Amino acid sequence: MGTHAEELTTTPADIERTRDSLTRDIDELTEKVSPGRVVARRKEATANRLGSLRDKVMGAAPHPKDQASRAGGALASGTSGALDNVQSKAQGTPLAAGLVAFGAGMLLSAVLPGSEAESRAASRMVDTAKEHSGPVVDEVRNAGQEIAGDLKKSAGDSAQHLGDSAKESVQTVKDEGQSSAENVKDTATPR
Repeated sequence: MGTHAEELTTTPADIERTRDSLTRDIDELTEKVSPGRVVARRKEATANRLGSLRDKVMGAAPHPKDQASRAGGALASGTSGALDNVQSKAQGTPLAAGLVAFGAGMLLSAVLPGSEAESRAASRMVDTAKEHSGPVVDEVRNAGQEIAGDLKKSAGDSAQHLGDSAKESVQTVKDEGQSSAENVKDTATPR
């Protein structure tokens, strides 16, 4: 009917190639979605990121082959090679690494429960702080009382002034009301 007989014929080699291709595709798909492989890929990616972070904070450790070539270059080029060597050793920021470690230690100490000795030491520190803070607390209390007294006097003066202003305003409104009433009365009476 319009199709050639040779197009419809498939050789055993064609079938075998198709089967091999399908098998590879299924194996690759199984490898991609296997939970164990997914976890392994995630762990590897995390390790790479942490290594990269460590290198950024601490500086990348030079490869021994690079060190040997630098040493040879330092001998050959004198001070410029030595300067490169010092610069490579100064790379990284140990202070930042120390701060990160300190932060991690603080986080762990907040999460982990304290020991008996730590609790006793903390209690002694609190007692010592209370003992030495007494004079400071008294001084702050006295200053607060002085400020409160000044505020109370100022508030009283303001209230008195506000009361006087209110009385004056009431009298002014009353006087103006009477004056307006008289004007209306005068206007209303015929002349």
